[in-house]
Amino acid sequence: MERKDGRHPAQLRWVKATKDYLNNPISSVLIEFGRTRVLCAVSVDPKIPGWMRAQKVSGGWLTCEYGMLPASTHDRVRREASSGKQGGRTVEIQRLIGRCLRSVIDLEKLGQNTIYIDCDVLDADGGTRCAGITGASLALQLAFRSPQWQRMFGGINPMREAIAGVSVGIVDGEPMLDLCYEEDSRAEVDCNVIMTESGKFIEIQGTAEREPFSREQLDQMLALADSGIKRIFDIQKSIIYGSDHKPRVNSNKNGNGGGRPNRDMNSLADAFSGIKI
Repeated sequence: MERKDGRHPAQLRWVKATKDYLNNPISSVLIEFGRTRVLCAVSVDPKIPGWMRAQKVSGGWLTCEYGMLPASTHDRVRREASSGKQGGRTVEIQRLIGRCLRSVIDLEKLGQNTIYIDCDVLDADGGTRCAGITGASLALQLAFRSPQWQRMFGGINPMREAIAGVSVGIVDGEPMLDLCYEEDSRAEVDCNVIMTESGKFIEIQGTAEREPFSREQLDQMLALADSGIKRIFDIQKSIIYGSDHKPRVNSNKNGNGGGRPNRDMNSLADAFSGIKI
């Protein structure tokens, strides 16, 4: 089955990552999955939350703030600051991003400091939370390698491994990878999968929007997510290591077997073109 944008069911959208997009943070990444664009920035505050001081918890903290620009969707989104409170979806997504990243960070190595990750959605066309997780993970990896971090923390890297996320679902009865908004809005099943680079699951959010799904369908969706996230990790590494990184070989449209460079990595060349030197 060919999709509206011409992709086959096991294919990622065009992916691009532009590092150092902003001047002031320790690091920043503009991550793009098709027409979804999320700007992720990393900053450090030399203090910890009050609850950590009150409970005498050692180490530091990492947290995320997520938001959508008013013009990021077809119909203008009202700024949450103008209503005086965050919406439930915003709180859920920023908590998701924060706890996923904390799962691979040694908070003891941060000292009495808080890392803030700001994820701002510039354009939303489905999968913003997964794009935010993927972009934030890349921004953190870049931050921990930056001269500013080296001066502040003496070369300590508290990140055990990278993480990434991707959406999967069942649309018109067929499992599909990396849903755009049009597909997500009519999916029978919608699922977000976040994994570590070593292949472990951090979070699986799966919901039957119309029809309950079987264990076999769940396994199919997880296999799709696993293959897509492996390709995303290749993109992350190419941004960090440049030409020193050799992407995995993965060939056919189902994401397994083969022996030629993966054609789904149309994103890799574009990722290189987006790097600011």
